[in-house]
Amino acid sequence: MTDSDSDLSTITDEIKELDKEYGELKKYYQEYQEKLSEVQAMQKKCSSLANHQARKYKQLTENLKRTSSQLPNDSDDNEQQKLKKELKERGKVCTEVFDSLPRTGGALLHVIVGKVSVSLLSKAERWDYKEDYEHFKFYMTIICLLLAIFNTFLLQSSTSEILIRFFDAIMHFLLVWWYCTLVLRESILAHNGSRIRGWWVIHHYLSVVLSGILLIWPESITYQLFRNKFMVFSLYLCGVQLIQYYYQSGCLYRLRALGEKADMYITVEGFQKWMWRGLSFLLPFLFGGYIFQLYNAYFLFQLSFHPDCNEWMVPAASLIFFILFLGNMSTTLRVVIDKLASTKKALAKQNKKKE
Repeated sequence: MTDSDSDLSTITDEIKELDKEYGELKKYYQEYQEKLSEVQAMQKKCSSLANHQARKYKQLTENLKRTSSQLPNDSDDNEQQKLKKELKERGKVCTEVFDSLPRTGGALLHVIVGKVSVSLLSKAERWDYKEDYEHFKFYMTIICLLLAIFNTFLLQSSTSEILIRFFDAIMHFLLVWWYCTLVLRESILAHNGSRIRGWWVIHHYLSVVLSGILLIWPESITYQLFRNKFMVFSLYLCGVQLIQYYYQSGCLYRLRALGEKADMYITVEGFQKWMWRGLSFLLPFLFGGYIFQLYNAYFLFQLSFHPDCNEWMVPAASLIFFILFLGNMSTTLRVVIDKLASTKKALAKQNKKKE
C-alpha cells in the first residue's frame, strides 16, 4: 500500500467517526429552523398585540385626564392615581415588548446600513452595547483631551507650521470620526430603548459638520487667530465631559438599583431631569461651556470681517457655534425651569394636603 492510499484510508476513517456528530448537527439544525419559524410567528403576534394594547392605553390615559379635569375637587383622588399608575405600568410593558422585537432602524440607519434589523433582542445584549458605548465615549474623551493638551502646550510657536497643522488635522479628523460614530451608535441605542433627547442628537450632527469645517479650513491668518482659542475650548469641553461621565455614571447606577431608571439610560453631554438630585452642581460648568460657544461664535463673526479673511469656513463655523449655544442653553434652561415648576407644584400640593 502506498502512502497516498494510507492517507485516503485515514481520511475515510475520520469521516466515518464524524458520521454520528454530523447526524446530530442535521437534526439540531432542522429543529433550529422549526423553532426559528415559531419564534418569528410569535414575534409578529406579539407586535400586533402590543400595538393594539399601546394604542388603547394611550386613548384611556387621555380619557382619564379629561375625566379627572371634569370631576369635583372632593372626588376620590386615590382611585384616579391607581388607574393612572396601572395604565403607566401597562404602557411600560408594551414598550419593553417593542424593544425586544426585531425591527428595521430609522431613516439614518436605513440609509447607512440598509433595511436590516438593528434590534438587540436580549436585555444582556442591549446592556453590553450600552456599556460599550459609554466606555467608547470615555476613552475617546481622554484621547481628545491629551491631543488638545499636546496641541496647546507642547507644540511651540517655533515648531514647524507643517507639523503643527499635521497634528491639528489629526485632532479634527478624530473629532469627525468620533461624532459620526456617536451618531450611529446613539441611533442604534435609541432604536433599542435608550431615551435620548432630540436636541442632543442634532447637537452631534452639527458637531460632525463643525469638525469637518475645521478639518478642511486651509492654513491662513484666520485659522491661526482662532486655533489656540479652539484648543482651549476643547480642553475645557473634554474636562467637563469627563466630570459629567464620572458623576452621571454613579447617579445612573444608583437610580437603576432603586428601580427609578431603566437600564438603557445613557450619560449625555447636557443636563436632564434625573440629574437634578445630586448633579445640579454641574450646571455652572455646563453654562460656562455654553458661554464659551457664544464667545467662539462672536469671535468668528468678527473675524469674518478681517481684511485677510477669504474663507467661507469662518462665517459657517460662527453660525454653527451660535446654533450650538442656542440649542444647548435653551434645552438646559427648559429642563431647569420645568424641574423648578414641578417641585413648586409638588410642594403646593403637599401643603394643601396638610391643611
